[in-house]
Amino acid sequence: MKARIRDFFETKEGWIFAVADYNHPKGLRSVLRYIPDPAGEREANGRRYRKMDFDPAYEFIRRERPEWAQDLHVVPFSHVKRIYRPSEGLLTVAKQDPRVGKIAGLLAEAAVPWEHMGITGSMLLGLHGPSSDIDFVVYGPAWWKARDIIASAKARGIIDDIDEPTWRKIYAKRKPEITFEEFMRHEKRKGNRGMIQSTYFDLLFTREYNQIQTQLVGKPAGEERIQARVTNADFAFDSPAIFHLDHPEVKEIFCYSHTYAGQALPGETVEAKGVLEETAQGLRLVVGTTREARGEWIRSLTLLEG
Repeated sequence: MKARIRDFFETKEGWIFAVADYNHPKGLRSVLRYIPDPAGEREANGRRYRKMDFDPAYEFIRRERPEWAQDLHVVPFSHVKRIYRPSEGLLTVAKQDPRVGKIAGLLAEAAVPWEHMGITGSMLLGLHGPSSDIDFVVYGPAWWKARDIIASAKARGIIDDIDEPTWRKIYAKRKPEITFEEFMRHEKRKGNRGMIQSTYFDLLFTREYNQIQTQLVGKPAGEERIQARVTNADFAFDSPAIFHLDHPEVKEIFCYSHTYAGQALPGETVEAKGVLEETAQGLRLVVGTTREARGEWIRSLTLLEG
């Protein structure tokens, strides 16, 4: 059963999960996001749902399906009733929502094919409300082109950049281990976020199927803080974000925190703090071992010193 990050699926119990990995050897690796609830604040197809935050979701699964409760929720394929794929949901949402239609139209006009785009999050599920953000997906190498198109649209005033009060809200919500000034310098360069008709949107990366590889499993080997030069950042906006390094011992950084995705470019020197893992191909540094990545970070020293 094919499923990628940004996909969602519904189980026979009516529970809705977000796919959280590309590899699913024993079931769909995912995180519970919505459950049916007559008093829930969201509604789709005549059914009300309650959105599950991270900790309550894990408590719910440990209580209701303890055999699914691992590092991620692992749902057996036999329990999957339906998969929601961003690329299959985009056209319908774009017709219904002019903001989504505008983003898709800008990209399509600049030669990003519709089949390389998608919509995820609550809009894909029909569970969004007036204040919901737009989670826009672009697949594979086309993502980098899409980001440049969005940057051009901002420069021309077609799409708005994020104002400082909104950035401060994002910073307060994420609680990163870097200063607000450092956070802003990194975020403004990334260029994958903006505002359209006063609605916040994110340009999210997902791999094409032919880019998916099995990731090596690692064993924790203690906390570490390193400095290294980035040699490749093709998957810097993936989940996990991956940075290959020129370092005598640590070969790569795996970053599971959205805050530090896209944090550095090839050729730049980074400082990173996280947990080392031993793999068959050497050491990697994992950033984002907890939801808020307490005590962990990635900083581009090249950017900050420049």
